[in-house]
Amino acid sequence: MADFTKRQWLTLIVIGIADFCNAICVSLQAPFYPQEAEKKGCTATEYGFVFGVFELVVFIISPIYGQHLNRIGAKVTFNAGIYTTGICAILFGLLDRIHGHTPFIVLSFTIRIIEALGNAAFLTASFAIIAKEFPNNVAITFASLETCFGFGLIVGPTVGGALFQLGGYTLPFAVMGSALFASAVLTAFVLPKYEEGVDRETPQSMTTVLKIPGVLLATCSIIVTSMSIGFLQATLEPHLRQFLLSPMILGVMFVINGGTYALTSTVFGWLCDSFMHPKYVTMLGCLFVAAGFCLIGPAPFIPYETTLWMTIVGLVLHGLGMGSQLVASFSDALRTSIANGLPNNIETYGLVSGLWTSTFALGAFIGPSISGILYDSVGFRQASMFIVGVHLIVALMVAVFMVIQRSKPNYVELKDEKLVPSMDDSTTRGKSMPANITDSVKSLRSIVNGISIEQSRPPAMNSLIACNSYKSKAWPTRDLGSLTLGPYSRSYGTVDARERNENATSYLQGVA
Repeated sequence: MADFTKRQWLTLIVIGIADFCNAICVSLQAPFYPQEAEKKGCTATEYGFVFGVFELVVFIISPIYGQHLNRIGAKVTFNAGIYTTGICAILFGLLDRIHGHTPFIVLSFTIRIIEALGNAAFLTASFAIIAKEFPNNVAITFASLETCFGFGLIVGPTVGGALFQLGGYTLPFAVMGSALFASAVLTAFVLPKYEEGVDRETPQSMTTVLKIPGVLLATCSIIVTSMSIGFLQATLEPHLRQFLLSPMILGVMFVINGGTYALTSTVFGWLCDSFMHPKYVTMLGCLFVAAGFCLIGPAPFIPYETTLWMTIVGLVLHGLGMGSQLVASFSDALRTSIANGLPNNIETYGLVSGLWTSTFALGAFIGPSISGILYDSVGFRQASMFIVGVHLIVALMVAVFMVIQRSKPNYVELKDEKLVPSMDDSTTRGKSMPANITDSVKSLRSIVNGISIEQSRPPAMNSLIACNSYKSKAWPTRDLGSLTLGPYSRSYGTVDARERNENATSYLQGVA
């Protein structure tokens, strides 16, 4: 990060401020809205759907934003999303002035749906901008933004509670919504503008990305992680009632995992960028979450009753698992997509960003729904084994995938004819190129993650030159555009045998 340019620092700062303010607005609704809704005669089922519809809309609309982000423009999508979210937050604070059950619940649904449209646009565009602006540090910059979001989730209920005591229901939403709107004005002036409609080759869809096995595993990791978060949101408070905690201590229990996530996500981002393959970090995160839920219950096979200290340790482990899985999954999905042939441009960044946002919302929608049913049926200790099980399954799938990947060759060259003669063969110097080389088209294939690519080329063009040609759509290391694949990756379509390059070049020069 010490090598960031002024433009990169400004981009990171303004998006971080927007993330922080957005998290504060999001965290205000859960503590204050249910009580107001009950005053208007709403049931828990009704205002529960008000929260659930938000995640459902984000799940549906995020892939659409991602697919068309290049055409709309990343900055336009980002700013429009923040403006919409800020205005909706202010309007949500005016619901206490609505009289009557039906108008209140209808306006609640309407505002939340529009807010979800804005929030999905803001998140999808912000992740794509990060990938564009920080090609060598995708994971750590993404983690930095998630840290800002995590601190917003912690600060929101605290500041909101103070404002609620001062001015009632409206004041927290009015102040925090205005702060988010002000951050949108700031980003409009500071955020760089990106060209629209450029670098579009063959239009890609979300299914194109999901057909890549490595990306599909990353999305599975996102879904199960957000499911674990939603599971605790719905069931942790009833599980902790046995300890008769004060409201303040109960609130602290709810920020332990989020605070741990905020403090450690940058560490996992640094590991993904510098030392470890993101899929190894994903496996580590799955084990953290599984171990955490085994302690929070505790698991039925642990012969101890529920204790407060075990619950706290379990929440810390859950926070560590959240940080490692969410950060690694975005970085892994983006790099794997590009390594498998998707164009290295804002269109691909938008697709992956939309995929991340959408699948996280899907898990956040499924988690509370399943947790409520399981909690009522078998209790917290047995119900928590569902989260343990799905995380262990994902960890096993990733481990098997990595074993299969390691067994595949990085590069295979299939030759129909003889290789170009060696530079030491003096009989070839000063003579014309043999006909079997000038007239034939040899096959040169680069295999990355199990996908074979064969590029066409003009007759008499050497295979080695064709492979390293930019127009052949192969990506040598020196020509890799904005996003580098990291020290663990395989460059797409490259040949590292320098001696063979030198031999072939010398031969061509001798013939000339």
